[in-house]
Amino acid sequence: MMGPKQEAQAALFYEFSLEDHVPQNHLLRSIDRFVDLSSIRAYLTDFYSHTGRPSIDPELLIRMLLVGYCFGIRSERRLCEEVHLNLAYRWFCRLELTDRIPDHSTFSKNRHGRFRESDLLRHVFEMTVARCMKEGLVGGQGFAVDASLISADVQKQNSSNPEDWAARARDPNDAPRAVREYLDTLDDEAFGAATTVKPKFTAHADPASQWTAARKGPAFFAYSTNYLIDTDHSVIVDVDASRTNKTAEVRAMRKMIDRTEERFGLKPDWIAADTAYGSADNLVWLTVKRKILPFIPVFDKGERTDGTFSRSDFTWDDDNDRYICPEGKEMLHTRRTYSDPARNAPSWKARKYRALRADCMNCPSKAKCCPKSEARAIHREKYEIVRNFARQCAASEFNPTAQRRRKKVEMLFAHLNRILGLGRLRLRGPCGVQDEFTLAATAQNLRKLAKLKPLVPAAR
Repeated sequence: MMGPKQEAQAALFYEFSLEDHVPQNHLLRSIDRFVDLSSIRAYLTDFYSHTGRPSIDPELLIRMLLVGYCFGIRSERRLCEEVHLNLAYRWFCRLELTDRIPDHSTFSKNRHGRFRESDLLRHVFEMTVARCMKEGLVGGQGFAVDASLISADVQKQNSSNPEDWAARARDPNDAPRAVREYLDTLDDEAFGAATTVKPKFTAHADPASQWTAARKGPAFFAYSTNYLIDTDHSVIVDVDASRTNKTAEVRAMRKMIDRTEERFGLKPDWIAADTAYGSADNLVWLTVKRKILPFIPVFDKGERTDGTFSRSDFTWDDDNDRYICPEGKEMLHTRRTYSDPARNAPSWKARKYRALRADCMNCPSKAKCCPKSEARAIHREKYEIVRNFARQCAASEFNPTAQRRRKKVEMLFAHLNRILGLGRLRLRGPCGVQDEFTLAATAQNLRKLAKLKPLVPAAR
């Protein structure tokens, strides 16, 4: 028969342990082994007052933020609710059942104050990179770099033409925080100084975001998150925020390479990237200044699509400083003879090489070479020798391997969007965006550690 509900007398005392209620295979158990935040109190000592009421433990706030970014909890209000209800989250944050959860406004107060002043989130990220190095997940020989667009927290309806927006009479001291951060970054190479091209629209709430149609669809406001990864195990060794244009992304790459060498002593032997990083100036910076092999497709506008000969169809003769056309005729920069040969020596500057008019007029391949001009001319870039070196790297046997490893950074962006839920930003302004990108990269590195170094259950 169906029995009634047994009404038992409530116990006077309970023995409850969070440790016993968190599964051994829970992701947070694996991550917790690699999170050592005992040093951040000393790191933040100068940013706390020695008098007054005790503040909330900064380690608790960082652990709660790591939980939010590791599990894609985008709202800090919801994060507080989840930590309040979830036993595993409480265990990771070192909270007992009776401990109170901080108010969601505490995160904003600390983020805009001592966390940002001390650059604490960058410090925590670098601690995870150092732990990855300690665990042997960073080889340091090959790096890959790329950027991904993340939608900003603004709408087109709340934007206007930059000239109309700039003409508004407004006291900068009364402007929102995101606007003040935008004014502070006007000379930053990753933001205001990245390009002189004026955007079509400027967002009122977040003017540092860029109006872009880079995804070949409807335009939107966005930022770029730039990842520099070690290709051995896809560990993110640096992350940086920038505007969504090639110049800003290239400057971010250089900044990350320099900072990685300064902080960790890591200097790669080679780096892989896409064509956006294949400009002549960037290839010179990588090969000549930093001594890094570039497995990067050269950004080249010399290839023709109308069926006529492209620059690659002509043979370069470095010994005689000339081009040889497909018909075997030479093309020279100048045909003058100087008493001082040094005056005609090749130099680091752009040059134009021309064929003789008589050779071109009687050439059987004129229709495929220069059908609309009397003679063919080829423009040689200032750093063409470096571009040719990059082409040799791209033609080497190792290039397919480098390009295959480069895909790992794109997989990280897919993971960032689909698993961590960072398809749209929640914070505004360059500083807020940098905070979000840094925390997301920290969470990805911690999840990578948990995956590659799993927790072995203790034998019973």
